[in-house]
Amino acid sequence: MPPTLASLVHHSALKLTVRAGEDLLDVPVRWAHVSELADPVPYMEGGELLLITALKLDAEDPEAMRRYVKRLAGAGVVGLGFAVGVNYDDIPEALVDAARDEGLPLLEVPRRTPFLAISKAVSAAIAADQYRSVTAGFAAQRELTRQALTDGPEGLLAALASQVDGWAALYDASGAVVAAAPEWAGRRAARLTADVERLRERPAPASSVVGGAGPPDNDDRVELHSLGTGRRPRAALAVGTAAALGTAERYAVHSAIALLTLTTERSRSLQAAEQRIGTAVLRMLLAGEPEHARTVAGDLYGGLLDAPFRLIVAETALVSSVRIAADTPARVPSAAALAAAADRNGDPLGALTEIVESAAARSGESVLVVPEGERLVVLTADGGAAVSACAEYTVALEAARTREQTAAGDEGELVVGVSAPAGPIAAAAAYKQAEQALSVARRRGRVYVEHEQLASGSVLPLLADDAVRAFADGLLRPLYEHDATGRGDLVASLRAWLSRHGQWDAAAADLGVHRHTLRYRMRRVEEILGRSLDDPDVRMELWLALKTASAE
Repeated sequence: MPPTLASLVHHSALKLTVRAGEDLLDVPVRWAHVSELADPVPYMEGGELLLITALKLDAEDPEAMRRYVKRLAGAGVVGLGFAVGVNYDDIPEALVDAARDEGLPLLEVPRRTPFLAISKAVSAAIAADQYRSVTAGFAAQRELTRQALTDGPEGLLAALASQVDGWAALYDASGAVVAAAPEWAGRRAARLTADVERLRERPAPASSVVGGAGPPDNDDRVELHSLGTGRRPRAALAVGTAAALGTAERYAVHSAIALLTLTTERSRSLQAAEQRIGTAVLRMLLAGEPEHARTVAGDLYGGLLDAPFRLIVAETALVSSVRIAADTPARVPSAAALAAAADRNGDPLGALTEIVESAAARSGESVLVVPEGERLVVLTADGGAAVSACAEYTVALEAARTREQTAAGDEGELVVGVSAPAGPIAAAAAYKQAEQALSVARRRGRVYVEHEQLASGSVLPLLADDAVRAFADGLLRPLYEHDATGRGDLVASLRAWLSRHGQWDAAAADLGVHRHTLRYRMRRVEEILGRSLDDPDVRMELWLALKTASAE
């Protein structure tokens, strides 16, 4: 520990005597400074032991001494050393009383003790303390390194918590706690998720201090540090202690940051290698070679191919407005998903990657993520945490757009399509299903669509785009023009006849006309359109055109 007034008083060579403030000697001394100025305060930084001979002071004037001592205490001076036998044979009572009243320790320095000896003693003690801190820091670094190599991040956090006499926690890229030491610290660390998210908004390296994460009787001082060397931090470290960190503890924290950053960057390199393997596995699956895919995947992705999986295809689409369909699933997004949705940072595909990978890692699942330019392909277990996290994240995005009534004009927005559950043999079909769901999501202005939703709904919403409307308008326009002349009601007659599957009597009854009149009108429809109603394809096209027109 640094030198204190008590350690200087107990220094046998200095022979210092305490004349005031006997109960305040445990305060650390940052430096020993000599000044005979009547007002040395402008040159003080706080924490000094001020040494004087009262050469320019009227030390016997009680009022002057009260003002002098009060200014010194207000400037953070921790003690006053008075040399006797120079200008005064003894410390004047006016100064002793002022120091006692103000609570400023007053030390008597005998004539045979030069101020230089006191300065050397303080300097030597500070150097010794720094040496001990550096030595302890190196020892902590060795211990942290050993724990990181043998027990991974969990062992490193446990060693760090012991070194700082507090607790430590590691957060992943989504802001969720992945490890904490001791075990009870996990709940406390989880309360800092919002602070971690704010830290991740800043370029790395970044750090911040928060007042506390627990109840008032456990109000720790918590330091947050970002981990990673990229533009956006990929993880964060929290260190909670009862007081500010000392030099040795600071060395330990910096060592932990370096080791965890190296672990993070190494993990990124491994992830890049895994991604290349994953790309090969996906290509083999889509090429109809599941056995080759299993061989290449090995233990890395092998388990993922042994159970039903889903394929997720995501991309950024240029949109000028967003329409939320009425059948949006009523899910409640988790806090982590909402935070991630709010922090897309201009990279929605990157944010989605972090979300699914973090969710899979926390649940112990395998996940295969393959970037394809402006598109992302994810192969993950059906019913697993990654699918749920993807759905929650996209629902949060959709809810945010609804609140903001997004109409930002030609912005890149995330669009996600999800296949039905499939196995390795049907991977190509699952990929096509995901692309179909993606296309529907893009056309409906939705963020997330599952393929099962398409089969359970109506086909008509799929027709709601400009190309289909233009086709319907072009096909039916001659009939509308004919009806506009008042020479008949061909459109209504065609709709009634098609809805009754060509049954003349039933359709005529619906229209309130004779069936011969209806037959005449259907012949006119064929003549005007140049198409035969006996052709089932023609009837289907006309029916869809009528449904599209009625939906406008």
